[in-house]
Amino acid sequence: MLTIALYGDSIGRGVAYDEARGRYHYLRDGFDRLMEKEGLVRFLNHSRFGATAREGLEELEKLTGLDADAVVVEYGGNDCSPDWKAVSEDPETLHPPRTTLADFEDILARFVRKIRGLGKIAVLVTPPPLVAERFVPWVSKGLDENAILRFLGDTHHVYRWQEQYALSVHQVARQTRSRLFDLRAWFLKERDLGSLYCADGMHPNQKGHALIARAAADMLPRIWEE
Repeated sequence: MLTIALYGDSIGRGVAYDEARGRYHYLRDGFDRLMEKEGLVRFLNHSRFGATAREGLEELEKLTGLDADAVVVEYGGNDCSPDWKAVSEDPETLHPPRTTLADFEDILARFVRKIRGLGKIAVLVTPPPLVAERFVPWVSKGLDENAILRFLGDTHHVYRWQEQYALSVHQVARQTRSRLFDLRAWFLKERDLGSLYCADGMHPNQKGHALIARAAADMLPRIWEE
């Protein structure tokens, strides 16, 4: 069985929001477990809730060896977010994301160099899209939503802003000649995007993870293409 090391954020870890209990939890059948049950792959999952690309790279750089066939890198969702509390308090000021686009691209390129230094195949993943009309009210809870909207300009600005990070993944994959897993494209093909997400508009639900599993299964044979 193929072994893949996954470095990512809460999406990679299979985090979802349970509305009945009012809290986040780990899906029993996240995409990784669904694929393992099918005997397609074994995951070494290093993804963490709230993680940025820089944090993932720092963890990987500590390694001198890795027992995996390929390393998958899935970040962007946390990297592109500003401090929403600061935005709410001062919407007229430009608040930077946790990771600037330039830094994000540099970190991904460093990921690829480290992965190749370990003798493994690097696979870069585009972040799934946000459901902006859910996401903005969610991050505004306990804050001034009107102020946040003034900062954004319009609700869907967050979608467009995050899109830049997805495009950066494409760009780094081209520049480094790495494998690209365009997960975002799979989500965008769906007619009812909202049905794939939790109430927060950013975490895929069980149906969304089933889609990720199908998309990843489709990608697997292409990882080893020359």
